[in-house]
Amino acid sequence: MKRFYTGVNVRPHREGFEITLDGRPVRTPRGHPLALPTEALAAAVAAEWEAQKAEIVPAAMPLTQIANTALDRVSPNRESFRASVAAFGRSDLLCQRAEAPADLVRRQEDQWDPLLGWAAERYGARLAVGAGVMPIAQPIEAVAALETALAGLDDWTLAAAGVATAASESLVLALAVVEDRIGGEEAFALAVLDEVWQNERWGEDREAVARRNAIAAELSAAARFARLSRR
Repeated sequence: MKRFYTGVNVRPHREGFEITLDGRPVRTPRGHPLALPTEALAAAVAAEWEAQKAEIVPAAMPLTQIANTALDRVSPNRESFRASVAAFGRSDLLCQRAEAPADLVRRQEDQWDPLLGWAAERYGARLAVGAGVMPIAQPIEAVAALETALAGLDDWTLAAAGVATAASESLVLALAVVEDRIGGEEAFALAVLDEVWQNERWGEDREAVARRNAIAAELSAAARFARLSRR
């Protein structure tokens, strides 16, 4: 889509702050006003619109995309969205461990165990860890505790958690991001730990690099969105 506007502004709205283009309010794909909960988040979203050149590139507007998700997908169907995110708790990346070699096993323990300990202390979610190809049966109580944690998030933070969970394949990691326990860069390093270990031994793959760049961008956007959305 070609850029059709000149000016981008933020103005007060009954739901917080809305974005306008040449004085007209921006709407989400499903027609909701693009109204954000904080002025800081609205300013960051407005900056994405201002940065567009002759063509509007949605992929270059990650904060806008998360806001659209919150308004179009989370708010109208909160329980369904929450359930889709919670499902990752049954097969969390941080619980899927290598059997060998020893240095990879040790790296996973050193870098992933602290977050699992945090989830156990913060939410009472004591997840099981296992190695091999078979799925790990997680305690019902641990899965329920993570579902309760998601239920306590507002729509904005839940939308960011959904992005972080899908990018990292870890609900624990995503919760740590949106709760500001870790930042986007650290989350990325933890999410691609196995892949980085492989690359250290066998070299880089161009497609894998592109995939990792996309993961890094999504986790960074999720972390920033969650931080700016806090009232």
